[in-house]
Amino acid sequence: MEVGLQVQRSFSYRRHVFHHKTSSKIKPFIGSFPLVKTSHISSITSWRSKHPACGFSFEITASADFSRRRQRRTSTARPNSPAPKGFTPKAPVGASTQKKDTKNNGEEEGSNTATVSQIMETHNIINIGPEKDKKQVAEIPREQKINKDKKIVEAASAESEKVQGAESNQVVENGVISRSEEVNIEAKEIAVEARQSDNMKNDRILGDESVRADERILEDAMKLKLEMEKNLRKEQIERIAEENFSRGSRVFVYPQLVKPDQDIEVFLNRSLSTLKNEPDVLIMGAFNDWRWKSFTFRLNKTHLNGDWWSCLIHVSKEAYKMDFVFHNGHNVYDNNNKKDFCIPVEGGMDQFAFDDFLLEEKCKELQKLAKEQAERERAEEEKRIGEAEEAASEADKAQARAEAAKRREALQQLIKKASSSVDKVWYIDPSEFRGEDMIKVYYNKSSGPLVHAGDIWIHGGYNNWKDGLSIVQRLVSTERKDGDWWFASVVVPDRALVLDWVFADGPPQHAVVYDNNHRQDFHAVVPKSIPEELYWVKEELQIYKKLREERRLKEEAIRAKTEKKACLKAETKERTLKRFLLSQKHLVYTEPLDVQAGSTVTVFYNPANTVLSGKSEVWFRCSFNRWTHRKGPLPPQKMLPSANNSHVKANVKVPLDAYTMDFVFSEREDGGIFDNRDGMDYHIPVFGGIAKEPPMHIVHIAVEMAPIAKVGGLGDVVTSLSRAVQDLNHSVDIILPKYDCLNHSQVKDLQYQRSYSLNGTEIKVWFGKVEGISVYFLEPQNGMFLRGCIYGCQNDGERFVFFCHAALEFLLQIGSHPVSLVPWAVVMLLVILCYNGCKLFLCCLSHSNW
Repeated sequence: MEVGLQVQRSFSYRRHVFHHKTSSKIKPFIGSFPLVKTSHISSITSWRSKHPACGFSFEITASADFSRRRQRRTSTARPNSPAPKGFTPKAPVGASTQKKDTKNNGEEEGSNTATVSQIMETHNIINIGPEKDKKQVAEIPREQKINKDKKIVEAASAESEKVQGAESNQVVENGVISRSEEVNIEAKEIAVEARQSDNMKNDRILGDESVRADERILEDAMKLKLEMEKNLRKEQIERIAEENFSRGSRVFVYPQLVKPDQDIEVFLNRSLSTLKNEPDVLIMGAFNDWRWKSFTFRLNKTHLNGDWWSCLIHVSKEAYKMDFVFHNGHNVYDNNNKKDFCIPVEGGMDQFAFDDFLLEEKCKELQKLAKEQAERERAEEEKRIGEAEEAASEADKAQARAEAAKRREALQQLIKKASSSVDKVWYIDPSEFRGEDMIKVYYNKSSGPLVHAGDIWIHGGYNNWKDGLSIVQRLVSTERKDGDWWFASVVVPDRALVLDWVFADGPPQHAVVYDNNHRQDFHAVVPKSIPEELYWVKEELQIYKKLREERRLKEEAIRAKTEKKACLKAETKERTLKRFLLSQKHLVYTEPLDVQAGSTVTVFYNPANTVLSGKSEVWFRCSFNRWTHRKGPLPPQKMLPSANNSHVKANVKVPLDAYTMDFVFSEREDGGIFDNRDGMDYHIPVFGGIAKEPPMHIVHIAVEMAPIAKVGGLGDVVTSLSRAVQDLNHSVDIILPKYDCLNHSQVKDLQYQRSYSLNGTEIKVWFGKVEGISVYFLEPQNGMFLRGCIYGCQNDGERFVFFCHAALEFLLQIGSHPVSLVPWAVVMLLVILCYNGCKLFLCCLSHSNW
């Protein structure tokens, strides 16, 4: 039989430490010794005192046969099968060292057991030789192992005493152990588990110590590595400094190969610089031709031989070049003989990539600024609306007070004339009444013009007809004998101070004959009306609310009209642009139709309708911004056939700073025949770019302008075209004669500006705004335009030739060179320009009225 004895720890303990390296053969065993004497533990302990660092399981073969004995419980739940790899069983040490002596069956003590030494001698399972173990392991302190061994032996002895005290209660009958023995075994198992938990805790402590030791080793290794790198860097810098000094070079950097997003050290030999007598040395620089992230740092004296100064600089990840100069913080500079110092940066962006990056950054910045501007405009608009609302409210309150005062005065005059009755004409019953009371109004039909009327109606109101006709009632005849009396029952309005009425022969819209008290109407004071002051406070409030509502409706109508106008304008502009782009679809067009900056577009071209018809190849040549883009013309691109057999196509990446796309077509890559639209090239607008087309200065020299000097359609065209061009961010001016029949009410801020002389005639120049357009009015002092009309004079030709000459002279006087757009007088202007040698671009409008 094979019996396993756990001496110290389970075999799975991850560190086996040997003071005396030995060669051992170990066969793991899971289980416990059911019958081992306590005295055997001492022999094991004495052996372990010689080898205190050895801790593992032994396999021992006993001569006795325990197959018929009942197996004791163990704390492991493993089935009776070979233990898997790495499995560590729980071996109750105390139970394996107890003395088993049963006196009832007459067996002699020790007949079925053997000492550990005998077992080891018999089977020779473990051979501890003098040879050294080849595995390198860490050491555990000897004193810690001895203390741990003592604790285990003491625990085993205590457990043995407990077992001996309970032996008298154990009875073996036919190989079965009694109930009292099972209880003792369970107690032993609990004690063993506690010891195993202590062992695991100690293992963790030793493991943590091992980790800390490894960390210390790594830390020492890193320190050594850094120290070596530092020494190597120092040697390299010293070598580079000597080489540069020997060549007479006063500047170098380390590392010599500069890459983006790294720290470099810049060195300056002050003795070779213009700063050799300066106590302070600073470096000032930036990246990428001084366009990106400027910096200024102070240099410090180094350990190098010679007068070397240095500082650390972080290279931007967007850099392709670093530019810098040195100075003393005031006015002494070392700028490399006005060429500045520069160091190339390898492995990062090139100049074009950086330009694109700048455009993206600018686009983000513009978007941010646009958002902030929109927010500011919104806040300003809210503030303006609030201020306007407050001003309007105050104006409405003032108007309400004035209106209430006016009504009060009129009503007081009416109250003075009012009465409670007129003898033999009318009276009210009862004579004392208040608002919301039912009263009867009596009328003597025979007293007035309604004597022959068949029906009598009362048409009434209150407070000087404040709410108009609010009382309409038919009168009924009474049986009074002193006249032809009729009456009507009427409810008095709740806020009435005075009742107003007339009598008629029918209801409203049907009455013919009235009795209106000789056009004075009938009036009666309400005796028990509300206090007059309270009434007028409420009346003023009602007037104010009515004015506010009227203003609100008016503003909403204006706002709706403005929004509708803007919407129609945007839709018209979009339709016009789309019509323009589609108008040449038979020749050239793009997909998408509206080209956006930063996108890729496809250009389609139909050579069949051009000078390139029948050519075997078509090459596309393109640039942007009227051929002035920073990247210049793009490389020629051979156009490919498209799904539409009549067209060929080419793809183009539109840069972010484009506002127009310009292109021509050729038959070969190197040129040949060109289709350049008769020298005007092809141009397509680009939307959404960060760059805007430079505005043009356009001057309309006109003789009509709506609405200040309009005769026919020319005046409408001049005004509407000027506004449309101005909406495209161009500068527009109009030069117009100062007729004496001008509608000055439509001219804002009209003021005298200057005067000049033309052929001995003084011409005064006036300036004003008409519908937001700048207008210059020319007033010659010879009276040519003081005729009370625009056209119709006998000398109209002489008048307008003089005006054209005066307009051109004015442009020369102010030094302006605009693009001039002129009306029917263009021929006169051409003659004048050619005669005087002026250089202006003239464009003639075409209009159906000319």
